[in-house]
Amino acid sequence: MRRSSVWFAIFLAFCALPGAQGPQEGLAGPWEGAISVMGQELKIIVHFDEKAGGLGGTIDIPQQMAMGIPLSNLKKEGEKIHFELVAGPGVATFDGILAKDGIQGDFMQAGIKGTFSVARGSAQVQEELPKNVKAEPLPYKEEEVSVPSGDIALSGTLTLPEGEGPFPAAVMITGSGTQNRDEEIFGFKPFRIIADHLARKGIAVLRCDDRGLGGKGKPAPYTSLDFAADVVAQASYLEGRKEIMKGKIGLIGHSEGGIIAPLAGRSRPFAFMVLIAGTAVKGEEVIIEQGALIARADGASKEEVAESVSEQRRVYSLMNSPEGGKEIEKIIEKEVRRSLDKMSPEKRKAVSDPEAYVKSITAGEMAAFTSPWFRYFLAYDPEPTLEEVKCPVLALFGEKDLQVSVKQNLPVMEKAFKKGNNRDATFKVFPQANHLFLKAKTGSPSEYASLEKVFVPDFLDTISTWILSQTGNMK
Repeated sequence: MRRSSVWFAIFLAFCALPGAQGPQEGLAGPWEGAISVMGQELKIIVHFDEKAGGLGGTIDIPQQMAMGIPLSNLKKEGEKIHFELVAGPGVATFDGILAKDGIQGDFMQAGIKGTFSVARGSAQVQEELPKNVKAEPLPYKEEEVSVPSGDIALSGTLTLPEGEGPFPAAVMITGSGTQNRDEEIFGFKPFRIIADHLARKGIAVLRCDDRGLGGKGKPAPYTSLDFAADVVAQASYLEGRKEIMKGKIGLIGHSEGGIIAPLAGRSRPFAFMVLIAGTAVKGEEVIIEQGALIARADGASKEEVAESVSEQRRVYSLMNSPEGGKEIEKIIEKEVRRSLDKMSPEKRKAVSDPEAYVKSITAGEMAAFTSPWFRYFLAYDPEPTLEEVKCPVLALFGEKDLQVSVKQNLPVMEKAFKKGNNRDATFKVFPQANHLFLKAKTGSPSEYASLEKVFVPDFLDTISTWILSQTGNMK
């Protein structure tokens, strides 16, 4: 089983508390900074906004791809400022002091103590162009759109190339977790970069925030099927736009998005699919292989990896048994206690209440295990759906991707397309590329934050050239 991490606990799940009187004057706007706890830093952007009767607030956690999460119990007494975030493992509290243009103070969650510091920031923080995107003026149009999907509306950006069109178009599909339209992680905005590149090549792009992003209350019981329905709704929206070429709408899905794209294809035809690090085997096998590969890359011994795999399989075998939940909880708690015992003295000092820490982390892990999304992902086998895909497919893999192993998934995907008699499936493996298609050292997620945020060579051109060849728009 994956060793528990404080970052897994913080902000795992959200539910809003009734709002209290907020801070009064001088706080409105964005504040940028970080939480520091157990020797690690987590970037945050706190937004205070004026409302009737005081100020409200939200928080962005870009590294965890969580944006617009409501804050509660905002209070200001003199220079003292207090606000809270309700997460699955427990309430995260922020107690700070306002000094000049900064707020500094103490952070606490699940018995773990830390500090936080924020300073006044630009309101355009989330709108900054990534390193890969050329400076303005941009040679294309960007339009904010609202796309109806069932009883909700998805917020997104439609990127339209220069000229009257019509243009071929792609709907972008994010990976697992509630993500914004840029699929932002550690300041890297892969979907923003891809959209910029494709628009310059004459391809329109629609990218939307995931359903539930920034929403209040407990996490909704969404699964990959719900996200597939949202993709179909986005394609229908594009069909109604005069700038979009009829019959030339395709999909670009990353990670779980590579599962969702074929699922969406069951409901309507698409002109093409680009599957970036998509899986082809049952979710349970993906997670087990992922855990083993990452553990090895991070220095675990063969014995430790074997023990972890065995324990994981045991947990998954218990998930559908009547008494399995209680047994899983015992296993998780044992693992959390083990991780606590192995903490360095420095990190251990941050845990003011070890028992509260164990209980809260265990509760957070259990919430993840019992979520509808995880249960669906664990049991879903993509292979039969891949056999049904008849449109042209471009499948891209990273040689050093430890989250979606090329050795595990590419052969099965290739076999599925052959079985389904899809003769237009192209495969490409990018040397040295990790799951984000950045040039990697080991491929472990632990190095994501430190890597240069630039796609590996030929990644973008491979996508655009292939799409244009399929839609007949080669210049």
